[in-house]
Amino acid sequence: MSAQQPIAVLGGGSFGTAVANLLGENGHRVWQWMRDPVQAEAMRTQRENPRYLKGIKLHPAVEPLTDLPQVLAGSELLFVALPSSALRAVLAPHAQTLTGKMLVSLTKGIEADTFKLMSEILEEIAPAARLGVLSGPNLAREIAEHALTATVVASADEALCRSVQAALHGRRFRVYASNDRFGVELGGALKNVYAIIAGLAAALNMGENTRSMLITRALAEMTRFAVSQGANPMTFLGLAGVGDLIVTCSSPKSRNYQVGYALGQGLSLDEAVARLGEVAEGVNTLKVLKARAAQLQVYMPLVAGLHAILFEGRTLEQVIELLMRGEPKTDVDFIPASGFD
Repeated sequence: MSAQQPIAVLGGGSFGTAVANLLGENGHRVWQWMRDPVQAEAMRTQRENPRYLKGIKLHPAVEPLTDLPQVLAGSELLFVALPSSALRAVLAPHAQTLTGKMLVSLTKGIEADTFKLMSEILEEIAPAARLGVLSGPNLAREIAEHALTATVVASADEALCRSVQAALHGRRFRVYASNDRFGVELGGALKNVYAIIAGLAAALNMGENTRSMLITRALAEMTRFAVSQGANPMTFLGLAGVGDLIVTCSSPKSRNYQVGYALGQGLSLDEAVARLGEVAEGVNTLKVLKARAAQLQVYMPLVAGLHAILFEGRTLEQVIELLMRGEPKTDVDFIPASGFD
């Protein structure tokens, strides 16, 4: 990857823009592709992303573009920050161009009909591409404001990990590497569901003990599910597991937390999503995860409980009551509890 060759960011949302700025600050030319020509023009003229990252100046090296074939053909390293619902439709027509390219997914979601993670969709669309994922406790606005942040790039392709570290690593942004692409990506997708529960609990003024219990049981639950699918449980002790879960479940800046908070204030799900004005991946993930857990017979009481709140008319109090009655008596699934009944 030559110093002069642009790095591409696909997507005009808050996280894509924050990553584009990071790349620009590290001395790279950046092509940020978005579908909406009005948004691209606004970003070119105002030098900020007024819809998703208001008040943050766009780095001079970032060029907003709408010509997707140009962007795909002209870049070797591409960060994919498209919503999960749009990923396939946007990239499938360009499969040939993606051969040999490094595609790094930034999107934390699961495709509804197939239960595929974003990198698995990329793999299906472009089997000859080199694939990785980036995930961690990474709120877009804080990255854009240069708060100290760490993330994980995960891929079986070590050279790809090194390329991403070289491109993104800086004084305020640290990039760790992992070879558990599946576990890192699954952690990023699953935690969005639990952030909705945390927002609900905060809006209802539940105590710190209760909220800590919910986050910890969420970690146990998402790890249990991921391990049943072949992920490494140790991945969930890292930034992409517990790190991402903590920030998403405790920050009002988290989109999924905001949806939960609005629900806790009495808004309907449609009203909560409308108030947010952008995608909250956790709502989509919840539906597919509930069905998948039932199919695999993985015990996920918080997922079942949130589903009951959003779609079956239950309250959070009822769900916590069921949790207190029904949870198993061991704390950590991977430590044998010999001697306990």
